Amino acid sequence: MPQDPHTPVSSEPPAGLLPADGQAVFQAPGTGEGGEPAPGGGAGTEPVEGYELPEAPEAADAFGGPLPDIGEASFGPPTGPETVHGPDDRVQITTTGVYPWRVHCFLEITAADGSAWLGTGWFIGPHTIATAGHVVFIKNSGVPGRDGWVRSIKVWPGRNGGTAPYGPVVSTNFRSVTGWTGSGDENYDYGAIILSTDLGAQTGWFGFGVWSDADLLQVTGNIAGYPADKPYATLWYDARRIDSVGPRKVYYDIDTFGGQSGSSVYRIIGNDRYGIAVHTYGGARVNSGTRITTPVYNNFVAWKA
Repeated sequence: MPQDPHTPVSSEPPAGLLPADGQAVFQAPGTGEGGEPAPGGGAGTEPVEGYELPEAPEAADAFGGPLPDIGEASFGPPTGPETVHGPDDRVQITTTGVYPWRVHCFLEITAADGSAWLGTGWFIGPHTIATAGHVVFIKNSGVPGRDGWVRSIKVWPGRNGGTAPYGPVVSTNFRSVTGWTGSGDENYDYGAIILSTDLGAQTGWFGFGVWSDADLLQVTGNIAGYPADKPYATLWYDARRIDSVGPRKVYYDIDTFGGQSGSSVYRIIGNDRYGIAVHTYGGARVNSGTRITTPVYNNFVAWKA
């Protein structure tokens, strides 16, 4: 019998009933120390002053930055995995020391060959950060000694340029699944960073869940991350209604850029934030993320335990 592509794998030595796909199940978020649930804005977006949900623009591509996005390691610069479509609607977030912004993490990644890269992650529990599979495990780089588990990741929660309210903390403990580490299949491009401390108890974390196609198509997707085309290690936000969904992917016309690999694609319900996908790829018209289906949900639950 062929192996399930969602079979979890770890960079570390090995050490009930599950929900059905389409059934709405979710893990609750936490706001961290001194945190109060921040109210959501209109139309399911964050209440960022001066931000309005943009109209759908015409397509265009962009990629670059002072340090390369980790996606370049597996996919190369010509087809970098994040794109800005038309006018850039992203806005900078400077209040990164408060919830929910401090949940997002700036990642400085050292690959197995010592090369340096950028990425983004987001807390899903006190010591667990969700991210893209290609952030923690480089695949098909073509560079000798580069493929495989990255050597280390320096995690900076809520970083704003030279201001780092939490961290940094360095991790060498990572998770992904065989669909990515073995096959390099973009449908299984997700992973996690495990910290040795419960730093997330201070920052808080996002919930995450499994929702039906019909539900997700009514949702406004939100993304905040650390793009390489903006000032170094600054957090930027954008939002737009979900464009379409597939069995393992979510598609959206939300502006992103190299460096935002691994960002949360999240929805707001009341005052709570829930991840619905992990941002991973770009396209001519829409970007996309690995959808949180039941197997992804179950792995996230296990990895945050």
